[in-house]
Amino acid sequence: MTQERVILLVEDNPTDEKLTVRTLRRSNIANEIIVAHNGEEALNILFGSEDEAGKELGILPTVMLLDLKLPKINGLEVLRRVRAHERTHLLPVVVLTSSTEECDIIQSYNLGANSYVRKPVDFDQFSEAVRQLGLYWVLVNQPLPKQSP
Repeated sequence: MTQERVILLVEDNPTDEKLTVRTLRRSNIANEIIVAHNGEEALNILFGSEDEAGKELGILPTVMLLDLKLPKINGLEVLRRVRAHERTHLLPVVVLTSSTEECDIIQSYNLGANSYVRKPVDFDQFSEAVRQLGLYWVLVNQPLPKQSP
């Protein structure tokens, strides 16, 4: 599997997952999209599973779109662990969540989120927000050059 410009979507809501993926595809973003349905799965994708401890098998995506309200391990803890690990501490992380809690916004930025986007309730507004995120982070933003191991 190529790891060139992969998007990691961390989303537990099947409807939001489908809408996000469909919107990215309709925006002509052909990058591979890997979906994690909870925080534990996201960390396993990034760092490898516990069964593979010590191996650098994880994927380093171009951007991670991270929901906060996740089962098993919440999004803020995922963000904390991503920023604590040398390999992923510069990974662009966009918090894409329905949370309107000011404390979630503050914590997200304090933990190193690159952006915080509230999921609009309206279908068209949600689609447009995802389209703009995809275009910016995958096509416009210049990613960090690959580091040699």
